[in-house]
Amino acid sequence: MIKGITFDLWDTVFIDDSDEPKRKKAGRPTKSVERRLLVYQFVNKHQQISQEKVNAAYDAQDAAFRKVWHEHHITWTVKERLEIVLKGLNATLPKNELDELIKLHEEMELEFKPDFIEGVHDAIKQLSKNYKLGVISDAIFSPGRSLRKLLEDEDLLQYFSAFVFSDEVGCSKPAECVFHAAKKSLGLEFNEIVHIGDREHNDILGPEKMGMRSILCLAALDRGSDRNRPNGFFEHYSELPKLIEKLKDI
Repeated sequence: MIKGITFDLWDTVFIDDSDEPKRKKAGRPTKSVERRLLVYQFVNKHQQISQEKVNAAYDAQDAAFRKVWHEHHITWTVKERLEIVLKGLNATLPKNELDELIKLHEEMELEFKPDFIEGVHDAIKQLSKNYKLGVISDAIFSPGRSLRKLLEDEDLLQYFSAFVFSDEVGCSKPAECVFHAAKKSLGLEFNEIVHIGDREHNDILGPEKMGMRSILCLAALDRGSDRNRPNGFFEHYSELPKLIEKLKDI
């Protein structure tokens, strides 16, 4: 019997990069460009360095981050990422300035917020009446602290009782540790939990390996995943409660 539901966040609850048009309308650069500009501005308070060198150091760090994330299922914190960039530039910052640079990175998506997927608010409210709800999400630049704030500002945080963010547990999907953390926090067995997500490798195969059920979310985008592998899929959140109900007594 299904007693708990865990949700991925990016492209499952809210839409990745849907903040970019808002930034453009406000005359702001993309997040990727702004991060590099910030490092350039902070470092140039203390030593002259070109934007090209900052971009190269940042690009190298990004590539290393993605390799560790995808192959070892670990997401470096923003502090760790910026320390690597600064090391590549042979530069250092006073602690207060490094802390400010980290904060500006971590809260970038709180200034221009991503759009939430149509119907997700009603679905979460409805499902919370009969199931324990949790979040399992990788944290790339926005840490768990910022992701909780995004949910709080949409009046959704109150419906969740378990939060598993990669920056807080030290590993990311599909590593077993994230699912063990969710199971422990929800106080349920793996076969009593269904996970909702948009990525086949992380959100379908990962839970399946642990004995959990899974449902593929196509409400934000279709990545071409195998629709027969999960226990169901949906294109609009109005379909989700009925899909869960079908799994309830299996």
